[in-house]
Amino acid sequence: MPWQEITSLTARKEFVMRATQVGANVSALCRQYGISRKTGYKWLQRSAAGTDAEGEDRSRTPHHQPRRSSADVEAAVLAMRDRYPTWGGRKLEVKLRDVGLAVVPQPSTITAILQRHGLIAPRQRHPPATQRFTHNAPHDLWQMDFMGHRSLITEGRVHPLTILDDHSRVLLSLTACPHQRLDLVWSQVMACFTQYGLPRAMLTDNGPPWGPSAERGITRFEVWLLRLGIDLWHGRPGHPQTQGKVERIHRTINEDVFGTRTFRDLSTAQRSFDTFRTVYNLERPHEELAYAVPMSRMQPSPRTLPAVPPLPVYGPGDVVRRVRGQGAISYANRSWFLGRGLIGEEVVIRPTRTDGVSTVHYSHKQVGIIDLNNNR
Repeated sequence: MPWQEITSLTARKEFVMRATQVGANVSALCRQYGISRKTGYKWLQRSAAGTDAEGEDRSRTPHHQPRRSSADVEAAVLAMRDRYPTWGGRKLEVKLRDVGLAVVPQPSTITAILQRHGLIAPRQRHPPATQRFTHNAPHDLWQMDFMGHRSLITEGRVHPLTILDDHSRVLLSLTACPHQRLDLVWSQVMACFTQYGLPRAMLTDNGPPWGPSAERGITRFEVWLLRLGIDLWHGRPGHPQTQGKVERIHRTINEDVFGTRTFRDLSTAQRSFDTFRTVYNLERPHEELAYAVPMSRMQPSPRTLPAVPPLPVYGPGDVVRRVRGQGAISYANRSWFLGRGLIGEEVVIRPTRTDGVSTVHYSHKQVGIIDLNNNR
């Protein structure tokens, strides 16, 4: 009988049961099960003493392990993990150093402690982080997106809106929204402008509320940003990695905030969002920042929010047209569609070096081309 079979729990129970029967021949049973008489009598003694009644293998772990962390160190690791239940070994090591623990174990040791206590599955691995381009300074670029909506216990859904600074990774806003309409989005964006100042550009995905859906042309959201001197960039359709940083923080929010929880209402969700944002910005070491916290990389924006967004100023020789109710302008006895977001705004038409071709601009941005030669 192979060793794997005779050392199994079933075989050991069977041997003990047969060997304790009246008239049993222990020596013959040992030969039948392929074990020594010493092993056979050891099993019988443990069973009789009640210390190994089920036949389980005893742990071969030494009673004294010189390289194992002390009880105090393990307790500190577990307490920190209890405070930050989704953090791994590297982040916990940084935090333990920050609080002044006398002996801080290596990240691999912290991981082993967590595994021993059933807090991390053995050999759990996260996919390696993709190297991402980072802008040189805070407020060079903000990324913004809605996270997938979640149901509420009472009624309706919560739509988490995130705004993230590309350079510092500061989570500027995490808002529990009841919907994704433009008026609510703009109020949250304005709140960020008031608190942090203006960015040079903002990056969003395509489609409402920041991008056009069925129709082409500039959106109202983009018009508002342009009046403040902010460019709006859209990610490539079908390429979510364009907004890799905001996509990554959505994964963290999903793990740390939602997990298996369902919030009762929007206010309950917002309280959890606020707690997460505080920890994320001020306490959580960020791997991409050499384990600094995001807020340590933040600086004030050089541009503040004006009391009244200025209107575009054009030159005295520019041909100016006001965008009509259909989102179009009249030029050269024809109607040219630019986008409903520009309704009521003034644009300027400037000729190019090609005869019959002109460009259309709103503020500093080109928003269209008029080709009289081909009527497009």
